[in-house]
Amino acid sequence: MQVDQKSAMEGVTARWPDRIWVVRHGQSAGNVARDHAEAEGITLIELEHRDADVPLSALGERQSAALADWVGKMPEADRPTVVLVSPYVRARQTAEAVAAVLGHPSNALIVDERLREKEFGVLDRYTSSGIRATFPELAEQRKLVGKFYFRPPGGESWCDVILRLRGVIADLQRSHVGANVMVVGHQVIVNCMRYLLEGLDERAILDIDREGDVPNCGVTEYRASDAGDALELVATNFVPAELAQQGRTGAPDTPAGAR
Repeated sequence: MQVDQKSAMEGVTARWPDRIWVVRHGQSAGNVARDHAEAEGITLIELEHRDADVPLSALGERQSAALADWVGKMPEADRPTVVLVSPYVRARQTAEAVAAVLGHPSNALIVDERLREKEFGVLDRYTSSGIRATFPELAEQRKLVGKFYFRPPGGESWCDVILRLRGVIADLQRSHVGANVMVVGHQVIVNCMRYLLEGLDERAILDIDREGDVPNCGVTEYRASDAGDALELVATNFVPAELAQQGRTGAPDTPAGAR
């Protein structure tokens, strides 16, 4: 699949990193807490941390190590040379595992707040049933408007996330042309990056979202054309064999209902 992109400035042809991998973090402790809340019919997900500080689960740590093992087996010339990461703990822990295999100190990671999880506002930590019970009017509004445009009070829509990611894309074109770049973020980040890099529309990206959740440590990969002025989609939600051996989860980040 060839993805043609043009710079927004004066019609100049955009140039790209040689390779881009967009990766979702490993399973988080929030996934485990969410599963318990949903199974027990609990309205509010119980977590001891704010969302930004939720760490990986034990499985998530193994998944991150397996992702790093996969990266370490790449030919040296093909390995990531730049790692961009969300500031959230679960994403940083995933990226740090990769950085260790690459021989990069953790402080060499480029932590970018624009890659943070979608902000859920007043719906934060509520289960799907909890949202319907506690915020019935918001649940109806979300159903009418759709998740792409719906913005909960104090939170973000997918469009808001896409707006901040446009700056990330511009930085890739400006500062990392010719590099091998890995981006470690969250499920909505992966989908919204695909929306931008592949030139999709609302219907197309929501159809992709409905197909299933982005696997934890799943990889979406792009390569630049020989001229460097277009991207080729290589794989979507690819799960390396090393990761599959650890067990895979496709559970959405907490809170499940607001995603």
